[in-house]
Amino acid sequence: MPGIASAATSVVIGHVAGATKTIRVGSGGIMLPNHSPLVIAEQFGTLASLYPGRIDLGLGRAPGTDMATFRAMRRDPGDADQFPQDVMELQALLGPAQPGQTVQAVPGTGTNVPLWILGSSLFGAQLAAALGLPFGFASHFAPDALMHALQIYRSRFKYSAQLDEPYAMAGVNVIIADTEVEARRLLTTMQQTFLRVLRGERGQMAPPIDDIEAFWTPPEKAHLTRLFRYAFVGTAEMVRGQLAEFIAETGVDEIMVATTVYDQAARLRSYESLAAVARAMGLEMGPPPAGRP
Repeated sequence: MPGIASAATSVVIGHVAGATKTIRVGSGGIMLPNHSPLVIAEQFGTLASLYPGRIDLGLGRAPGTDMATFRAMRRDPGDADQFPQDVMELQALLGPAQPGQTVQAVPGTGTNVPLWILGSSLFGAQLAAALGLPFGFASHFAPDALMHALQIYRSRFKYSAQLDEPYAMAGVNVIIADTEVEARRLLTTMQQTFLRVLRGERGQMAPPIDDIEAFWTPPEKAHLTRLFRYAFVGTAEMVRGQLAEFIAETGVDEIMVATTVYDQAARLRSYESLAAVARAMGLEMGPPPAGRP
């Protein structure tokens, strides 16, 4: 898919895990209808064997691409309907071997790689609750159903071997710069990216522009304004207030941050500023508490 670094998720995870020592590295995510559960179990079983206790497996059911590419993967569009069954099959393949089990993931069996259900609708919330799995919602590009999805997930959650109580994560866009004007300018890269997708165009990430108003139409502007409801953009102090309000409103246990910035140095500065904001807010940036994924 043009515009992303790599679609070989497990390979990239191995590279990142190999270059680090303590952070958890996970998929955000593997679109399971595109793959055999056995293949994913063996890929992530291998990662978990190489980097014990540091690998998470986020699963989604969307195609994640256009139909021509989907057909090139030799998959059936109806495979998405089997997503719940595929998740349970994958979970079993990563669990302990059962008596008489002839098909095993090698490696993978017994690794119990933590699973996440990822979604941008109510379906994922319902499935995560039914299976007792942590739930990640893509509110960084699909904000409308966030609150309803969290309510369904928490109210219907069933205890599981992996998780004893609901654990929810939400995605947000964060761009921090020295001034709000500069942060808004950096945001235009992401705005251009989403607009081109809406227009049916594909391509590489574009550099920021000075006048986004000249790039979009009024209906497109209205659509993206709604789409980026949870885009926290500005100075460090501004973003600190926006994050605090979001956490209070949603009660999420974890936040996933997307920072689509063209210039790598500016992106790094944004992440460094965000880390300072998190420390100032007393937010935990290490592994989750015991009993959590």
